[in-house]
Amino acid sequence: MKTNRLSNSLSAALNDQMTKEAHASQIYLSYASWAAGEGYDGIANFLFRHAQEERNHMMKFLEYILSRGAKVRISPIPGPDADPVNVNNCFEKVFQSEIANTEAIYKLVKQSFDEGDWATWNFMQWFVKEQIEEESLALNLMDKIKIAGGDKASGDALYNLDRDLATTPDDAPLAQDATTDNP
Repeated sequence: MKTNRLSNSLSAALNDQMTKEAHASQIYLSYASWAAGEGYDGIANFLFRHAQEERNHMMKFLEYILSRGAKVRISPIPGPDADPVNVNNCFEKVFQSEIANTEAIYKLVKQSFDEGDWATWNFMQWFVKEQIEEESLALNLMDKIKIAGGDKASGDALYNLDRDLATTPDDAPLAQDATTDNP
């Protein structure tokens, strides 16, 4: 009995996205290791947590593919880019990685819509919301670093940023959740 409820093309695309999520985890892991090596333990902690979050996203794709009766394909994960040159560059790289991931998510949403695979389209909506959050979080961090001086941020400013990121929540407030009572 055939139990696969995914088209071959959508199954391949979901497997590719699973690998992209694993790659995103490796990027965060690499940048966290860089930050720790530079003495930015708060930034490292923040990035290590995000590495785990991306791995969880990978597992969501794996479980979904299995739940739809399709075959999971484990592919090699590309290595991360070169280490950042400074904290500003680190978060610029994080933001660019999130933009690339958002574009890949949008392609999957469109593909599932075009194929009329409403289960997959519905599954992907969680990731659309997640990417809004991830991009907002990266932009907020870039804004903070810009205020601190960007590439030329002082040691005091970077110390404060590092301390703040040790306890910063891993999510960002979303515009869709704002109300007059909670802007």
